[in-house]
Amino acid sequence: MAQILIVDDEEKIRILLEMMLSEAGHQVFQAENGLAALEQLEKIPIDLVVSDVCMDGMDGFALLEQIRQRELGCPVVFVTAFANLESAVDALRLGAADYLVKPFQEEDVILAVERALGRRRLLAENQRLRQQVHEKGEGEAGVFVSPRMLQVRHLADKVAASDATVLLTGESGTGKEVVANYIHKASKRCKGRFVAMNCAAIPSDLLETELFGHEKGAFTGADRERPGKFEYAAGGTLFLDEIGELPLEAQAKLLRTIQEKRVQRLGGNRELETNCRLICATNRDLGTGVQKGTFREDLYYRLAVFPIDLPPLRERVEDILPLVRYSMEKFGARVPDKELVTPAAKALLESYRWPGNVRELFNAVERALIMRTGNGPFTSDDFPYLERPGEKLQVVQSDPFVLPPDGIDFEELQLNIVRQSLERTMGNQSAAARLLGLSRAKFRTLLGQLGGEEPSSRIVIQFHRGRQG
Repeated sequence: MAQILIVDDEEKIRILLEMMLSEAGHQVFQAENGLAALEQLEKIPIDLVVSDVCMDGMDGFALLEQIRQRELGCPVVFVTAFANLESAVDALRLGAADYLVKPFQEEDVILAVERALGRRRLLAENQRLRQQVHEKGEGEAGVFVSPRMLQVRHLADKVAASDATVLLTGESGTGKEVVANYIHKASKRCKGRFVAMNCAAIPSDLLETELFGHEKGAFTGADRERPGKFEYAAGGTLFLDEIGELPLEAQAKLLRTIQEKRVQRLGGNRELETNCRLICATNRDLGTGVQKGTFREDLYYRLAVFPIDLPPLRERVEDILPLVRYSMEKFGARVPDKELVTPAAKALLESYRWPGNVRELFNAVERALIMRTGNGPFTSDDFPYLERPGEKLQVVQSDPFVLPPDGIDFEELQLNIVRQSLERTMGNQSAAARLLGLSRAKFRTLLGQLGGEEPSSRIVIQFHRGRQG
């Protein structure tokens, strides 16, 4: 059901339209001219206006112009007895949703109204998605009080004014994609797309076609040409996360694309110009990768034109409580008016090392919101999975492992270690991989060997079931 305002100086037309639209399930209001319509529009949330064109005082065209200027957000369907091609074109050019001629048929009115309401729903959804993008790009990026993050924000503002390639470094979960999105929104490319790609999440044999695209027939199953991320991000920003996981072969092609500002699709001979800003991120030390030969030195210097290092959460504890407040608002929870957390909970949150950083903090708050009762401040009991102040992590002994005489179940041992790493990091695979001294790609391979197609889910479920017992 929609709320529809009928504007016409003929009462019988208003009554006729009200009968039609009421029978269709809509709530109908009436106004005898444009000025009276504006008064109602200011008081009532109207979804659609059905208006005559020729009226004394303020005609339909003037009413439409006022609706647009005041950004009232409701489409207008015109109904008129004086129809000609020129007036219809003028109405549509000014932004009318539809144009009907008297005498009209009921089905034509209902169809025009439903089309206009469908357009309004699309506009509302588009506005909602734009708001989500805005919040994602600037919300978390502005939640800080620490000097370290103030410096990050300053560097991001500086580099946003240029087209320089940016390399974001820092542990997993520190907000590298959030900062990348912020740079994009603050740049001259803000009206273009922000295209994100995680290099570690795509199989190595598909990386090149994802980045550079492919031509029809390039390989089995390539039944049509497909543009890659560089083409899709034209006019905007391409964000490549976990760039350290890129295979050497793909690194060489990426280097050439950056140098020549041209891309060649897989299986093709054409060279297409690229016009996107490149931002890369990694939680690995690319300098060490260069020394080990796993990352090209020439590519490293091409990417590190403007490096920004994001500090881990444990090095900016001043930001923890603002982030807790922000995450509560993000999850739709009521934020306490006075005390956000008890002193004991504050001590716990600020002493924990947060291996998963901001992402882990958000997960902890979401879990606490699900489990807690009441709307008071958080207590230390709301975070039972966090390490208590003064507790120390278990340290693996440096003595060589001694194999028992009867041997061991090696797969079970691996599974137990993986389970502990996921427990420690609350399911964050990147952080769990670091605890075991593995790259994320190798950790995912290990998960696949232990748990099949969806190993991480299986292991986490087993862990939670064990806790319930």
